[in-house]
This record gives sequence, structure tokens and C-alpha cells, in this order.
Amino acid sequence: MFRNYFKIAVRNLSRNKGFSLINISGLAIGMAAALLIGLWVQNELSIDRTYPRTDRLYMLYNRAILNGAPWVWNQTPKSIAPVLGKDYPAVEDAARYRETRFLTTVGETRLNSDGAFADSGFIQMFGFPLLEGDPAHALTGVYNIVLTEQMAKKLFGNQDPMGRTVRIDSNAVFTVSGILKDLPATTSFQFDYLVPWLYMTHLGWNDEQNWGNNSIDTYVLLRPGTTEQAFDAQVADVTRAHSKEAVQVFGQPVSRLHLYGTVKDGQLVADKLVTVRLFTAIGIFILLIACINFMNLSTARSERRAREVGVRKVVGAVRRSLVAQFIGESTLIAALAFIIALFLTQINLSAFSQLVGKQLTIDYGSAAFWLFGIGFVFFTGLLAGSYPAFYLSSFRPVAVLKGSFREAHAALNPRKILVVLQFSFAIILIICTIIVQRQIRYGINRDAGYNRDQLVMVATDGEAASHFEAIKQELLSSGAAVAVTHSPASITRHWSDASGYYWPGSTKADLDVDFLSFATKSDFVKTLGITLFQGRDIDIDQYKSDSTAVLMNESAVRIMRMRNPIGQLVAQGDGQPYHIVGVIKDFILESPFTKQIAPMMIFGPKWVDFNVAHIRLNPANSTAANLALAQKVFRKYNPSYPFEYSFVDEAYAKKFKDEQQTDKLSALFAALTVFISCLGLFALASYTAENRIREIGVRKVLGASVISITTLLTREFIQLVLIAFLIAAPVAWLVMNKWLLNYSYRIRIGWDVFALSGVLAVAIAAATVSYQSIRAAVANPVKSLRTD
Repeated sequence: MFRNYFKIAVRNLSRNKGFSLINISGLAIGMAAALLIGLWVQNELSIDRTYPRTDRLYMLYNRAILNGAPWVWNQTPKSIAPVLGKDYPAVEDAARYRETRFLTTVGETRLNSDGAFADSGFIQMFGFPLLEGDPAHALTGVYNIVLTEQMAKKLFGNQDPMGRTVRIDSNAVFTVSGILKDLPATTSFQFDYLVPWLYMTHLGWNDEQNWGNNSIDTYVLLRPGTTEQAFDAQVADVTRAHSKEAVQVFGQPVSRLHLYGTVKDGQLVADKLVTVRLFTAIGIFILLIACINFMNLSTARSERRAREVGVRKVVGAVRRSLVAQFIGESTLIAALAFIIALFLTQINLSAFSQLVGKQLTIDYGSAAFWLFGIGFVFFTGLLAGSYPAFYLSSFRPVAVLKGSFREAHAALNPRKILVVLQFSFAIILIICTIIVQRQIRYGINRDAGYNRDQLVMVATDGEAASHFEAIKQELLSSGAAVAVTHSPASITRHWSDASGYYWPGSTKADLDVDFLSFATKSDFVKTLGITLFQGRDIDIDQYKSDSTAVLMNESAVRIMRMRNPIGQLVAQGDGQPYHIVGVIKDFILESPFTKQIAPMMIFGPKWVDFNVAHIRLNPANSTAANLALAQKVFRKYNPSYPFEYSFVDEAYAKKFKDEQQTDKLSALFAALTVFISCLGLFALASYTAENRIREIGVRKVLGASVISITTLLTREFIQLVLIAFLIAAPVAWLVMNKWLLNYSYRIRIGWDVFALSGVLAVAIAAATVSYQSIRAAVANPVKSLRTD
């Protein structure tokens, strides 16, 4: 019986090659899209969830009221980990972690690479496997270093690196104490090497007594049986107990860090999880649309299968066996489509991985993958074939064999409902894509408050910091630059913030106001192209007292209620007061989608380390010529370090990375959805024209024009698309309005978005069916009527 069913299925596929091609192609594209989304979703859901003791790993967070609103952040004091490990029984181990960047040198090989300071228990806590070395002692010495497998190969080639030396930052010599297996794609940690926390202490950077300096990541491993709630209750007041900071400490499971990575209204929200759920739904919708194609095309061919069903029922076939036959046929088609889908997925996997910024792979050697594949095929076959199977098996043999069977052309039938459903999904994705694109452009076009054009950043590592003034003068005299300033960090990222400031007229409540912090020595305003509203720029060369000068942005002056800020003093605790020398226009340091710019102070150079040179290139020269001159200058004063630079506009563009990724994925899958929908619409239009060929012939004989016949055949499909638009528009508005609430600086959804989407959907549908409609309209009526 099964052999007979298989033969019938193969004959039907070969007899209707056009139908088979469209059906299999539509299913294959839908399955390939679902597979790609599934691989991405699997990767997102597995990040930071594969450590041996993931269920007991937590990252510490702080919660406080700042600027009158709840704040949450994950940077902690350096002293909190030793205190928790020593005095809190719920904590089995605690480890500090701070990213860094050092020049690593072995012989003639020099790499400016990313690493991290870490406590000795860090490797064991997270279960990172060492290929060589003892994980318990690899980070115990001041001058030990653990390299990743890839980093070891870059530095030592094929030689055994264990026990050999690596020079760090041109002056410190470290001994390789461990080789770490390359980090998996499922961890959020990305480093080339680890150096002991003891080395940070040796450098004098480990200010453990300063509980107000929140600058590192702290991880804890809880003892078995300790709940998150019990731990949070124990550690809530640890910072308050050791300082005057009104900060509450709590733990966030490491397994939730990736999916719950955004802070909103003082709470960690599931920004990534929402995106994962969104694209999971999109993947299901695309697969569903492909299955709808199968349903529609199968039921559209009902008259051709009606006699087969009638004969089978007359000779004794029961409905159950007919249903099994038709579902078997759909499963066969799904199996063929899955093979093609695997091919499509594999050839597009590299490009898709680049799009999502993940290294996605298919493990063909995994039994779980093939079990999933078999289940996926059967699920798709059942989903696609269920309605056609029950529909075709319901035919009455008497009506069919007498030739009186005709498919119903009701105003509303299941096939029309499926077409409406199909295009509703497509139109929702079109609307969402347009809104996401507009929101991104809205943020990109926002005035950043400074001029990003021809602005370059160079890290002043090694000897560059001590020779900065000489470097600056040569950059200016050589014509490579028109302005240069020295800063603690990049102008595109949040470097530091602090509260506890007071000023003339301030109140006790003002001590809770949190100010973003930056610093400069001179030419800050000139180099960055910031508007100066009052006073002057900081200039330590001309005004020696500017070591304790400060620039305020508009928001700071507003929140401090100062009418005449120039010359006023601002202080923190018992520290040296700073005198205000200028007021600058607000500029964006954090997210461009945050409507309110935070108050900011730009301090003079007292007590601040400077790590980044911002260089305004000379517009009179080419960019390449300017960079070549700058490279000569930096190599002259800092020969041990490679000349590495980055453009501020490129760094600023990274602020839109997540939104642009969402936009690209939405656009890609919207295009696929529309394409699959159009495949089905094309085939339906073909069968509709074929079924009405005699009607068309009669109309042409009676004088109907090609335009009128084309309109007649096209109108029904256009009406279905318009109904789909009426359903999709409010759904898309609800979804995107909720999405936009994540941004305080956001667009308004205008009527033109829906008008554009509606016109686009109708135009696509009309273009899809018009070919078949025109073809039927221009056909010779004699051929269609010769048998009547």
C-alpha cells in the first residue's frame, strides 16, 4: 500500500511539474528561512548558559536613586569580592574581572590585543577548560599569564608556549602558566589572555578602600541550595555597611545577562529576549505562509484529483486511508523541500552569520540535528497537508463520477481566508520594516552636539602619554591636524559618572544628582567642534589653575539652577573644589535614542589618567596623507606600539548596531515572506485563469477587451490583499508602538507608513497576478471554445 501511495505521489509530482516546482520551492525557501532563524535563536538562548555551574553563577548589580529616578548598573567596587568571599557564607567563591588592552610582545611579534584582569578563582568558577596548566594556580602569581589557544599560536606559532615569557606593555615580563581552549561562541566573555588581579594591585590600580569607585565586574558562585532571593537579602546592604553610598546590591543570574541586558526605569528588561521571541514568531509565520501556499495550490487542483478520489472510494477506500495518502504526499514534498532547504541554508549561512554578527554552524554529525530534521519534515508535512487531505477526502464519489462536481466559488471560502492570512503576515512585516528604518534614521540624523567628520581617535599607550605634548605639536606643525586634545576615553562612550557634588545654593537632595564625567587638558571644544555658550575652554598651558577647572553642559547648569555659572565652585566631599570656566552645548555621550541628555562635567587634568588622543584631521589634505603623517609622529615617540586609529563617526555608528541588525533581519524576512506569498499567488492566478478559460473565451467573442478581462481576473486577488491590509495595519501599529516605547527619543507612526505599505502590497500582488491574467486575456478564444 505504501509503495502504491509513493508511486502515485511521484506520478502526480512529475505530471504537474510547474505546480511541483512552485510548491517545493515555496516550502524549501520557507524551511530554509525557519532553519536560519532557528540557528540564530538557538545561539542567542545558549549564550552564558553552558558553563558547568551556570545555575549557581551570578553577576553583581547596584541599585540606587539618582537624579530622582531609579538606576541600575553592573559596575561594582573592587573591594566587594574579597568581602563577600570572606564574610558571607552563601558565597562559595567570588571573582573580579576587568577588561584591558595591552601590547603583547614575543620576539618580533607585537600584538595590541584584548585581555582581562581576573582573580585566581575565575577560571575554575566558569569552568573554562585549560589545555595546559593547572586552573587552580594559573593566575596566582603576579607575573603569570593565561593565553587562549589562538593567541598562543599567534605569539609562538607551533612551539610549546608553556613556561615561556611574554612582554606586556613593553616593560613587564610574564610567564605563560596556562593555555585556555578557545572560547566558545556561547560565552559573552571575549579575551585573548588573562593576567592576575595581583598585577593590578602591583600597578597601584586596585583601590580597594574606595567603595565609591564602581569600575569592575564582580561574579559570585553561590553554595548549593542558596536561592537568589536569599542571596539578595544577605548582600543588599554590603556597600552601605562599608561606606556612605546609598546603594543596594543584588545578583543577576549569569544565564540571564545576555537576554536581560537593558536597564529601563531601574529594572533589567528582556530586550534581547523580546527580539528572540519576535524573530521566532517571524520564523513560524514564514513556515506557515509556505504551508499555506501548499494548501491553496493543493485545493486549487481539487477538480483534477476529484475523479481519483471518487474511484478510490467506489472500490472501497475509506476516508482515513485517503487522508493518510494525501498527508504522505505532503510529507514527501516536505522531505524534498527539506533537502533543498539544507542546501540553501548552507550556502547562505556565512552571509547570514555576518549579518547577525554570530558564527553559526550546522552540526551534521549530531544525531540530535537529524532527529530534529525528521521531526521538522513530519511537522511541516502534517501542517501543509492536513487541510488538503481532509478537503480532498471529503468528495462524494457519486457527484464526482457523474461530472457534476464543481469547486465552490463562494464569496468566502477557506482558500481566500488563507490568502488573506498569508498577505496579512507579509504586510505586517513590511510595515514593521519601514518603521524600524525610520526610527534608525531618526537617531542617526539627530544632532550629536559635536562634529564627527574627520575626527580620529588614537590610544596613547606606552610612551605616547608621556610625550603627548610633543606629539600634539608635531601633528599641528606637520599639517596632519588642525586641533588635538587628550581625553580619558573615547568621546563616543560613557567613561565615568559620580554623585555627591555640592555648589552654592545646592540642597541635600542635590547630593543624589549623578553627573557624567569627562576630562581634558586643552582644546576640547575646538577639537570636537562643540558649541561654547559661555566662558572659555579649559587650557592648562595658558591657565595653570585649569588643573581644577570644569566645563558644564547645558543640562548640568539647568539642574544646578545656576544663572551665572562662570566662576562658581563645585566640590565633592572633602576634595579640591573645581571652578567653572565655561558652559557647552549638550552632546550625546550615551545612546542617541535617549531623549534627555544627562548632566555632565568636563574636568581639568588633576587626578585623571589620559588614554585617548582625539585628532581633528586637516581638511586641506587627503585623509590618507594626514594619517600617514600622524603615523610617523606616533612611531617617532612611541616606537614599541603599532599605530592604530579609529574614526569617531564609525565608533558612533556602532551605537545603532542592534537596531540596524533588527532592521536588516526584518527587511530580509519581509522580502522572503512577500516572495513566498507571491509564489502562491502566481500559481493560484494560473489555476484561476485555467479554470475560467472558457468563460474568458465567451467574453472575448462577445467583445470584451483585454483590459476588462485582465481587471476581472485581477480584481478578486486585489480585494483579498486589501482585506489583508485592513487586518495587518492595526496589528502592526500595536506591535511597533510597543517596540517604540523602548526609546524615549522616537518617531511618531504616521499615516504615510500605512499608505506606503498598502500601495506597495497592492502593487506587488497586481504585478504577480497580472502576467497570468494578461496571458489568459490575450489567448485565442477559438482554442478554448473548440470543444464546446
